[in-house]
Amino acid sequence: MLKYKLVIFDFDGTLADSFATFLEVWEVAAGRHGFRGASQCDLQRLRGCGAREIIAETGVPWWKLPLVARHMQELMRERIAGVGLFDGIETVLRTLKAEGVQVAIVTSNSRANVELVLGAGRLGLIDHFGCGASLFGKRPKTRAVIKAAGVSPADVLCVGDEIRDAEAADELGLDFAAVSWGYTYPEQLEGLPGVKMCRSADELLSLVIA
Repeated sequence: MLKYKLVIFDFDGTLADSFATFLEVWEVAAGRHGFRGASQCDLQRLRGCGAREIIAETGVPWWKLPLVARHMQELMRERIAGVGLFDGIETVLRTLKAEGVQVAIVTSNSRANVELVLGAGRLGLIDHFGCGASLFGKRPKTRAVIKAAGVSPADVLCVGDEIRDAEAADELGLDFAAVSWGYTYPEQLEGLPGVKMCRSADELLSLVIA
């Protein structure tokens, strides 16, 4: 029995193991745009913070965020060969597809980067894409994906690894599952109201398929 008809995944830190590459890209972009890089920040503390706190800590001006985001996407693409899916994620995607669940990706990363990581053999596992979202702009992309899927909000599960992912789902009235292997420490996510915590690919599947 299916508990959800549509599962919307974040990409970086949820499907893709990109943290090491992200740190490298962050350092390069910081040098270019004049904000604090990973080596100048307390990473352990930041991995327990929300996006607004991270922006304040790094000193990125709000008006500069779109420019920095585009540059970081370009830098990520140059290093995309070093990024792969987490163990068990391909099985999750294939199982959901086989069970008739629609799968979407909503991410701040570019579609080009997402497609490169997925590879031609796995692109068909994704039914809907909402890529290039601004830092706090996942809600419009998520709404568009739900409309394209033709399902009700009650039939949607969002899956992510950051506090902002949980906040976006909550604001839209959608169920949310947090993964323990992403950018944000799990103890920061599991304390949020209504969050379902997943510590393995099997746990994630069990939330969708009874």
